[in-house]
Amino acid sequence: MSEAAVAMGGAGEAGGPRHALGIDEVGSLAATIVQNVQTVIAGKRDAVTASLTVLLAEGHLLIEDVPGVGKTMLAKALARSVDSTVSRIQFTPDLLPSDILGSSVYSPRDGTFTFKPGPIFANILLADEINRASPRTQSSLLEAMSERQASIEGTTHPLPAPFLVIATQNPIEFHGTYPLPEAQLDRFSMRINLGYPDKEREVDVLFSQFHHHPLDDVHRVVDAASILAVQEAVRAVRVERGIARYLVALADASRSHASVKMGCSPRGTLILFRMAQARAFLDGRDHAVPEDVKAVAVPTLAHRLALDTKAKYSGVQKEDVVRELLDSVPVGD
Repeated sequence: MSEAAVAMGGAGEAGGPRHALGIDEVGSLAATIVQNVQTVIAGKRDAVTASLTVLLAEGHLLIEDVPGVGKTMLAKALARSVDSTVSRIQFTPDLLPSDILGSSVYSPRDGTFTFKPGPIFANILLADEINRASPRTQSSLLEAMSERQASIEGTTHPLPAPFLVIATQNPIEFHGTYPLPEAQLDRFSMRINLGYPDKEREVDVLFSQFHHHPLDDVHRVVDAASILAVQEAVRAVRVERGIARYLVALADASRSHASVKMGCSPRGTLILFRMAQARAFLDGRDHAVPEDVKAVAVPTLAHRLALDTKAKYSGVQKEDVVRELLDSVPVGD
């Protein structure tokens, strides 16, 4: 991929002038974004890289972990790194679909209705504590996440590009929450968790906020036009048919696993394909290799599986099931 070049935008609108940017420069840009985010989320490079992978693969990200480990900070830092429109919604039980999508407002002056777009009409949407909203409100995101559009009062409105949903949720608190249904979980490209920092990193956190919050130091390092150009280049990453067969074999094996009652869907297989392309691109290659698939398989596939009752109450973890599949399914030719 050393001879490849990507058409990148300047500091203007997404449709503005572009110039060719070589793969080395793209790699440098990705490293800059990771470094920018790590000023807030230190010691979590894998999670930050996974977030960037989702962005470049035109996907959506679910960050699931206990309170206070930096889920919202990671989402905010990634959003602030991109010069684009950003909206944040704090999901609550009384949140309505119109609070997300928007609605028509009546004007008594001339007797007409004017559509007022909701916060979903942004390049990056931060859905904080998404599982606190009702299923009806959660479902208002489904069309937007899969089709990049929103149907409101009989009219279909296209969403801006790029479009990324970053949602957070707390998996251990059940009071006043509504678990995401499988149909919505399947639309998230990856589900990641951050975990607790190690002791020295936690000590650093104590000293990092003496005078101001580290998030104040996160600056924009890439514009929306550049992200669109890289996303287009990611789609051009070559995937050999043998690797595609490996992806399908993993998905098929998940459907017949002894501990699984619902395996990976074809949509999940397609998203795994996209994630492998993005991972290869971030590694500076114009072609995917089996290691790219293995690197993204766990966060891409685990949340799409539904364990049977016996496995669930025996302590089987979905991530362990995916790792078992990676160990047992041969790569092939």
